[in-house]
Amino acid sequence: MADENEIQAQPGAPAAVEGGEQTEGRRGRGRGGDRNRGERGGRGRRDDRRGNRDEEQGEELIEKLVHINRVSKTVKGGKRFGFAALVVVGDGKGRAGFGHGKAREVPEAISKATASAKKAMVRVPLKEGRTLHHDGLGHFGAGKVTVRSAPAGTGIIAGGPMRAVFESLGVADVVTKSNGTSNPYNMIRATFAALGEQTSPKSVAQRRGKKVADLLRRGGVSAEVAQADAEAIAE
Repeated sequence: MADENEIQAQPGAPAAVEGGEQTEGRRGRGRGGDRNRGERGGRGRRDDRRGNRDEEQGEELIEKLVHINRVSKTVKGGKRFGFAALVVVGDGKGRAGFGHGKAREVPEAISKATASAKKAMVRVPLKEGRTLHHDGLGHFGAGKVTVRSAPAGTGIIAGGPMRAVFESLGVADVVTKSNGTSNPYNMIRATFAALGEQTSPKSVAQRRGKKVADLLRRGGVSAEVAQADAEAIAE
């Protein structure tokens, strides 16, 4: 009986050992695979790419918080508060945008609104980099906005949400008037509607197939003065 047990145990022993080696080998491969993944850093690469992309697109932007609205909902356990933020973002060099975000916390709502504003930025041509080229009208809902170019030293004559737009846009001299509503959302949209109609003499000349000096001479200005003004104009 002892011999039979020894004979039966001997064939089983190597099988157990081989099974153990195979199991260890598989475990080793799994660990090695995890180590290789850690060394390769598959997710790390994506994070690095995103970080590099953010650094490439990253620029100093002017962020203005225009309005925060708080709402409450009564539920069985009490009240739930929510916040909505309206933010205006600009680079101070002729680009600006606005956005709004909603969240349960104020910082999260502001971050959502800022991200939305960065995606919706538009470029507005500026005269001498300080004011608008011409007057404009904007209308949205019950809001009506009038924007006018102004000489140097005038400053930003605007109130509330409109001032935030021009400060982030980089406009130093402008005169504005808002009628019809004091809703900041409608005022902001009406202001951007007025800014969207702004055109520069350079773009008008290209569209009509003429020179900027030819457009400036229509007011009876001499050719020399018109040429000097055309050279001084920059978007």
